[in-house]
Amino acid sequence: MRLDRIIARGRIVDLKSLDLEGALQELLDVSVEKFADLKPEALLKGLLAREGTMTTYLGHGVALPHVRVKMKRRYVLAIGRSRVGIRHDGAMADERVHLIVMLIAGENARDYLQVLASIARQVKDKELVEGLINASDLDALHERLVGGFGGLRAVEVQQSRVNRLMFREAERVALGAACSAVVIFGDVFIGGLQPGTVRSKLKTILVTRTAIESSEDGEYSYTIQVRSFSNQRLAQLRSAMLVALTRGVVKFTDRICCVGGISGSNQFDTLVVVDIEREFQTLLTGSTADLLPADVKPEVLERVIAVATELAVEGREGRPVGCLFVVGDDEKVGSLSKPLVLNPFYGYKEEDRNILNPFMDETVKEFSSIDGAFIIRGDGVVESAGSLIQATDSTHELPGGLGSRHAAAAAISVATNCISIVVSSSTGQVTLFRRGVMLPLTEKRR
Repeated sequence: MRLDRIIARGRIVDLKSLDLEGALQELLDVSVEKFADLKPEALLKGLLAREGTMTTYLGHGVALPHVRVKMKRRYVLAIGRSRVGIRHDGAMADERVHLIVMLIAGENARDYLQVLASIARQVKDKELVEGLINASDLDALHERLVGGFGGLRAVEVQQSRVNRLMFREAERVALGAACSAVVIFGDVFIGGLQPGTVRSKLKTILVTRTAIESSEDGEYSYTIQVRSFSNQRLAQLRSAMLVALTRGVVKFTDRICCVGGISGSNQFDTLVVVDIEREFQTLLTGSTADLLPADVKPEVLERVIAVATELAVEGREGRPVGCLFVVGDDEKVGSLSKPLVLNPFYGYKEEDRNILNPFMDETVKEFSSIDGAFIIRGDGVVESAGSLIQATDSTHELPGGLGSRHAAAAAISVATNCISIVVSSSTGQVTLFRRGVMLPLTEKRR
């Protein structure tokens, strides 16, 4: 959903409190004044209980306290700014919270975790956060919030005559080759594409590493976020098409026309026509449903791929972290695995250990250094970490140079109806396995 639609100017305040509890009370005062069914005492207790379970500090001086309650509305969002800074147990000793984004969600809000994740991705933009904290007044802060959360912050870059010509030619090629869509690789442009550059009557898919919402005026039919550590042309193609297939944005039998260039060059220079059936023929047997296990939600696979790619990109201490994720068919996977260590996720609420929860990102990344696999249910709940996979597979041969982690990923994908994803500790390459067949999603780091 568009986050700017739940931002109300009346619920944006400059905070006076120096501690988290006082700041939350201030935000609740402006949140419940128009909603008689909301009880500030119960809400404060719930918010503080959440903090006691898992910190809501996101970094860059931003905290995202949240709670779910029984109410008629889907969401109430309140935002407080503190120039002095507020003490927060989740922050480092010398850090202070300068921006608190408080979300109250109704129990029937089905996209609750997705909304949390969208807010978390937006406030990871350090430049946006600094602009909000340093806004001259609350009216300016509101304008920047609406712009930033609405995905309207694209920096105006000079779009040359060649870029417009390239896109027009991409449309002609797409029509001539009977393509179902035109795919635009947005990271070619620093700050994003200037509005109006790629308007088309054809279906358009924007692929970008930047977390943005689809534009309200329908400039793009779909937006797919894919991280990449490569600046090569169309490096995000395979991962983006896999996400598009699982979302149902494209079909197995489709052909697409891609327009891109070198990341950050501000210049389209490449047109490519991709036949999806040929690209994925080793992995699929004739339908999109054959790719995704029946119990795995598309957004869960998408999120696991994103976390795996972030581990490959960021790693720990400057090096890729080797790890294995097994998604789907958790009961059978559990019967073919055993714990190597005490399960760090045991005893937590399912909502708190769901991979779709944005506060799980750092937890998963920290536990990625443990030997063994993450076992994840199809709905995103992380069942365990540090699990030894005991499945065997003697029918598939892996390329030379791949080790036991890749062998385990291939074997479990044959023995069960799951998808496994591996990050190589030596090369940073992210590889997906389905029924023993491997599909590299990123190239090796150089």
